[in-house]
Amino acid sequence: MTAELESLYDPAWAESWDAVGLVCGDPGQIVRRVLFAVDPVSAVVDEAIEWGADLIVAHHPLYLRGTTSVAANTVKGRVIHRLIKNDIALYTAHTNADVADPGVSDALAWAVGLVGPLRPLQPRPDDTRRGLGRIGELPERMPLREFADLAAKGLPATAGPLRVAGDPDRMVRTIAVCGGAGDSLLDVARAARVDVYLTADLRHHPAGEFMEAAALNNGPALIDAAHWATEWPWLADAANRLASRLGMKGTTVETRVSDKVTDAWTAVASSPVRLDSLP
Repeated sequence: MTAELESLYDPAWAESWDAVGLVCGDPGQIVRRVLFAVDPVSAVVDEAIEWGADLIVAHHPLYLRGTTSVAANTVKGRVIHRLIKNDIALYTAHTNADVADPGVSDALAWAVGLVGPLRPLQPRPDDTRRGLGRIGELPERMPLREFADLAAKGLPATAGPLRVAGDPDRMVRTIAVCGGAGDSLLDVARAARVDVYLTADLRHHPAGEFMEAAALNNGPALIDAAHWATEWPWLADAANRLASRLGMKGTTVETRVSDKVTDAWTAVASSPVRLDSLP
């Protein structure tokens, strides 16, 4: 099973700081049910146990930095203990899935309505078909507000709405996307001269400076979505590709995409008082 996953998402493609591959479990274990999830957290483990999964394929690593303990009185240690007690393996495909062809950002692009061939926003020097982010086209030009609505409908719901920076009436068609935290690619998106850059975890100062520059040179608008929501569309694509690859070899596995919303933010609050109404 791990060999099939690594044929899709080669661990060699991962960033040097990343932690991908088999986290726990016996490589020789028979796998009949595979649960795909963004985060290897307790709610996902609950779902895996209830469904009878043999393997969880998670996008985010459980341990990204070194640890000296997997004691059950720690949050992550308890996850490991529960997985082992229930014979559930855990496998991570993170930045190697981000840069795959297709990978996380391809699924995001399709989810928000992009069509036609996609190309990496930041291609890898050794293989320009792979890389971070994707650039694609909408079927037709539309106002930014309409594309934002289209994107919101294509992504899974989270507590917060999509945040938009730019003239809502601006006509857009060429779109760049990056699943997960994508503010490191703001300058790349500007240089690509796209109409919109959609990603997650945009911070105040980089986004504000980006939009100040955009006002001077007709640069891209920004759409900021929930981190979890931008990566969740990849799960179904990865599940389908794994099942198809195994099926061609005569092996049948049952796959399932977790619908547990594991985004960190669970509610929003708004003030009924407008700032311009204050004395």
